[in-house]
Amino acid sequence: MKIIIITQNEPFYLSHNLKYLFGILPDDVKVVGCVVNSVSPFGKKESFFLKSIKTLKIFGVTFFMYYSIKLVLSKLFKLPLKKLLKHKGIPEIQLEGNINSQTNLDIIRSYKPDLLVSILGNQIFKKPLIDLAPQGCINLHTALLPKYRGLIPTFWVLKNNETHTGVSVFFVDEGIDSGPIIVQQKLEIGNRTQAALIKHTKKIGMELIAKAIAKIQKGKFEPTPNPDSEMSYYSFPTRKDVIEFKKAGKKFF
Repeated sequence: MKIIIITQNEPFYLSHNLKYLFGILPDDVKVVGCVVNSVSPFGKKESFFLKSIKTLKIFGVTFFMYYSIKLVLSKLFKLPLKKLLKHKGIPEIQLEGNINSQTNLDIIRSYKPDLLVSILGNQIFKKPLIDLAPQGCINLHTALLPKYRGLIPTFWVLKNNETHTGVSVFFVDEGIDSGPIIVQQKLEIGNRTQAALIKHTKKIGMELIAKAIAKIQKGKFEPTPNPDSEMSYYSFPTRKDVIEFKKAGKKFF
């Protein structure tokens, strides 16, 4: 099976997690390319300066300084995504503009993927892209769908004092985190900080992606419904949400 990964150049966790994923994929699965979009943590493309100002205003000075230092250290010491892809012999697929454009669809199609795998995908996929690969497109979401659709579920489950969360891998449709679920795992939150929860759920996520791909290869599974009637949706936190998060005794790191 040939797969293409669609992601964004997230500096903190992605390279480590993709390296882990590449090591646990089924032997007959080949990653034939990786689409790497620019980072958009707020759900839309903005300049680095605007992202920084928003982060400072919403999350505060301590959060801003912590992740600024973490960003510098990641640049100095972590394996960059480009180097990881080069080391693994995986082409980085260069796209311009919206991923759904006909030009970009033709570029992706030229690699003849059997399956598209979205990890931190930051654009809405339209039907021509979803249907491009014969086996469809799957996506990773670090929550127990249909609850906590949307952005940064690790923040919201902590703010809402949930005792458990989870990880879901599902088939992408034209909605937001609304497609049928292939594999899902529930986990206890315990006393984890958000950073610890992100790290934990992302590692599980890589394992579930590999598991989902294996199921799709065999073709013997029944997707679990992901009903809109049971869903909850969350967008990016506001400053008020962050204050309430802290008042609830939750920690970012």
